Amino acid sequence: MSDQKKEQFEIHVDSHLFKVSQSHMTGAEIKALVKKDATYQLFLEGHGGNPDRLIADTDSVEIKNGLHFYTVPPATFGNGSN
Repeated sequence: MSDQKKEQFEIHVDSHLFKVSQSHMTGAEIKALVKKDATYQLFLEGHGGNPDRLIADTDSVEIKNGLHFYTVPPATFGNGSN
């Protein structure tokens, strides 16, 4: 039996701290972690001059300590009247 502990990573989603042991997660897995449905968009915050990045449900992200994600609810554009 191995005594190795799985490494844990601390990430933030919508300003909430989560501890995960996966080294890679998909956008869908991250949204499920924070109980957001598939209609929400997930973004990885960029650092320095890097822009924020949209993470699709099927995109895999290498998980590292200190990553910050945020979700955006589905947008409604216009109401059909002018």
